[in-house]
Amino acid sequence: MQRLRAEHAALVTLSRIILDMAAAPNPPQASELASARGALREALVRHLKCEDWILYPRLMATGDADLMRTTRDFELEMGSLSADFVAYDDKWTGARVAADWAGFRRETQAIFDQLAVRIEREERDIYPLAENLYATAAAVGASVRDGSTISS
Repeated sequence: MQRLRAEHAALVTLSRIILDMAAAPNPPQASELASARGALREALVRHLKCEDWILYPRLMATGDADLMRTTRDFELEMGSLSADFVAYDDKWTGARVAADWAGFRRETQAIFDQLAVRIEREERDIYPLAENLYATAAAVGASVRDGSTISS
């Protein structure tokens, strides 16, 4: 969970760098923007794969009805970010950014708003549930290892 939280912090930092570039009235150097976008893309794809392929399935497999419902609701509401980001990233080639700076700025703000909401909601709603689950599992595992489990 520490790694996922650190990745969130990195994503926020990279987003701010790109949003600062997009706040300018004219496009920055193409290589500068491409570099920042590439770093964000790489970090975001890696992060979303970890969450979508590992964290959420583990939370869904717990058997805890509340946790499963919260996870399912979250996936339904926020699960399209990966596809939305890929579509955004594919659309905004260097040439297209230069040709439609205002459009790029609008769509960048929109996709980064979506990312910010997902990060905020995960930090507030999903990660604490996962941390509690892992803490409980660790405590049970420690009890089993040291022989202090209570049998029914």
